[in-house]
Amino acid sequence: MDQSLVASAASRANEQHLNGHIAVVTGGSSGIGAACVRLLAAHGARVVIGYNRGEARAEELRASLPGEGHRCAHIPLERDEASDAALSALTAELAKEGGKVDVLVNSAGFTQRIAHSDLDSLTPELFDRILSANATGTYSVIRAFMPLLRESRDAVVINISSVSAFTGLGSNIAYCAAKAATDTMTQSFARAFGDGIRFLSVSPASVDTDFVAGRNREELQSKAEKTPLGRIVTPEDVASSVLACITHLRTATGARIVIDGGHTL
Repeated sequence: MDQSLVASAASRANEQHLNGHIAVVTGGSSGIGAACVRLLAAHGARVVIGYNRGEARAEELRASLPGEGHRCAHIPLERDEASDAALSALTAELAKEGGKVDVLVNSAGFTQRIAHSDLDSLTPELFDRILSANATGTYSVIRAFMPLLRESRDAVVINISSVSAFTGLGSNIAYCAAKAATDTMTQSFARAFGDGIRFLSVSPASVDTDFVAGRNREELQSKAEKTPLGRIVTPEDVASSVLACITHLRTATGARIVIDGGHTL
């Protein structure tokens, strides 16, 4: 048989191997989150696009996706009574509609570029905001979705982390601390809920998005050229790793999947 036909048939089959899966992606309206949304939908999942302020972007993305049943949902970054109420309302709706969540990708967060020696700019209040958005927010989302994840009986939670968690190098000290907390939390969840849910951290180096204000492509390219692979990590690279965690790394849990092009070498 023509090998190209075999490859084409395999590709078509793989594109639908998430049929029947419900996936929630926080921070899904742009950057890494949006790349994850596109790839999961292309492989057959019904996706909930979580957004903070990017409602218009989320709706535009939803309209472009293949398949049916995708939706957008406001999942705020700030942790307060309003955000807790929004999460409770969303999980209640999903419980009525399908009764389960199979994939949860935590990609929401924010940071600011602050030199690690600039303690005046990184005030305790800002430190708390960054920690809350990137670590406490992830915990709150996992906690809210836990009943639906357990109904899946084969669920995967993927936390988008960073090599900053273990290098201590990143946009600011608080961001590094938040990602370190996320990685440790991932291990704790994996140990506590391994009877039906896998938990993984996906850890890129600098990714070609506008997540860090003031960082340009020339800077990313300069950093990439110093790595063994010599290429910039893209949002699509991260999304492909997320998909691999779901579909191929079936016995991995509590682990850190580093996709930095060799940056940390």
